[in-house]
Amino acid sequence: MSETLLEDRPAAQAKPVPQPPLGLLAEVTHRCPLRCTYCSNPLQLDPKSVELDTETWKRVFTEAAELGVIHLHMSGGEPTARRDIVELMRHAAEVGLYTNLITSGLGVNEEKLDALIEAGCDHIQLSMQGADSGITELVGGTRGAFDKKQAFARAVVTRGVPLTLNAVIHRMNIHQVPDMIEKAVEFGAKRLEIAHTQYYGWALKNRAQLMPNREDVDRTIEEVETAREKLKGTLVIDAVFPDYYARYPKLCNGGWGTRTLSVTPAGKVLPCHAAETIEHLEFWNVRDHSLSETWYEGPAFEAYRGTDWMKEPCRSCERKHIDYGGCRCQALALTGDAANTDPVCIKSPLHDKVGEMATMESAVAEPGPATYRGFRAG
Repeated sequence: MSETLLEDRPAAQAKPVPQPPLGLLAEVTHRCPLRCTYCSNPLQLDPKSVELDTETWKRVFTEAAELGVIHLHMSGGEPTARRDIVELMRHAAEVGLYTNLITSGLGVNEEKLDALIEAGCDHIQLSMQGADSGITELVGGTRGAFDKKQAFARAVVTRGVPLTLNAVIHRMNIHQVPDMIEKAVEFGAKRLEIAHTQYYGWALKNRAQLMPNREDVDRTIEEVETAREKLKGTLVIDAVFPDYYARYPKLCNGGWGTRTLSVTPAGKVLPCHAAETIEHLEFWNVRDHSLSETWYEGPAFEAYRGTDWMKEPCRSCERKHIDYGGCRCQALALTGDAANTDPVCIKSPLHDKVGEMATMESAVAEPGPATYRGFRAG
């Protein structure tokens, strides 16, 4: 980090120099065969015409390894939609990154799967929209997806590659949590992520259709705990429960600009996956700055790193070094100011209103049809 950045600032107010990041989420494309109602990608997707080319992505992966990144999560959209995905995977492995392919499993035939594994893919994470064809199609908007995912999961496990299933939970599929756990065991997955929807981007657009009621959430917590005990040594189950029903916020992405960073298909470097919703931030691009420069000096990373930016009640809160005020994107979405306390916190003046809103939306028996995501190539 440039020494001049800390000149003329009182020592007590100087922001600490961050440690190197541990993880990089590389969103190599926004193209995707699914049209999920809960999609976490931004409302404005990057078209194919602005995607980084092969050599630029390879440079990014090299810089990531040199910066100290250990885990590379190659995602999208559907990362295998890129014709150079095997070449990118091979380069990432060659520079020493642990590679995790985050995929829908659609369009990945056995030949491509073998090529990715041969290139050095260490782990595969498969999205799971439901435990059967009907719910999978209802949520993802693509016919035949469940059968293809099931076949893909079995092909991965047969080849000895560790498999994680990621199930984003909401009103449309929360009743299937026990079935999803059974499917994870049946497929031979090592890990299952039960992650309730985070309401920003496209999911915020569909919040009324996706918000589960409190009773279903509480039942899910019990189902997960029971399954964890029963399946010890067979399946690891990670669970993230809905913020809107919480008392305190979660530590946002491990801490803003603290552990991980993301690169969009067009090359913007983000402190978290949803950070582009905070429109006043200045995001540097890998075309103009190295990954190291951006991590240590990028204005978007400095904006909410540490605690200097905090308002009350966060500034004087005993938890400010535990959750750092919660999610900045959620604070913006629910209060209009990214620097406010995440309103899921009981110390926020808006906490009760958030709970009331969640209860009101989840109580609507027929909230209307959800809006499906779409990708327009360009």
